[in-house]
Amino acid sequence: MTSARQQSESPQEVRIERIVRNATGQIEVFVSGRDDPIADARVARCFPWSLPECYVSIRDKDGKEVVLLKSVQELDPASRQLVLDELHDKVFNPKIQRVLEHKNDFGVISITADTDRGRVTFQVRSRDDIRFLTPTQALFRDADGNVYELADVTRLDPASRKWLAEYF
Repeated sequence: MTSARQQSESPQEVRIERIVRNATGQIEVFVSGRDDPIADARVARCFPWSLPECYVSIRDKDGKEVVLLKSVQELDPASRQLVLDELHDKVFNPKIQRVLEHKNDFGVISITADTDRGRVTFQVRSRDDIRFLTPTQALFRDADGNVYELADVTRLDPASRKWLAEYF
């Protein structure tokens, strides 16, 4: 069970009792003091990306924030797992594990990499689309708006580090 401030005109305490998936696959959020659950709720990860289990927004079907969780640890184990699964399925944020190829043609960077979601090739339009979270961690935003995470360049194999050396 968790409590958080409701994001509305008159903030009040909102306590999540549990979060479940109903028979039609929609997420339902049961809140204390309310008879009916919030149906067809949405889960969204907020920044910083370096803390993936922190600052998770629970929203109603219209996108209005109901609760901002400081941590998914505030939830009971079943609700926590549902939220984490939903974030994994809905947020396409592959983690780069190995860089196979890197090209820079006319200012467009093309990277082929193995990720936790399989092999991908993506294009980065400029260095402005590379966001450094720490000296060894970065996010690459491709031309389609997808984000690829490099958790720690120092943990990559030597060939991958060589491909990415100009950025770190």
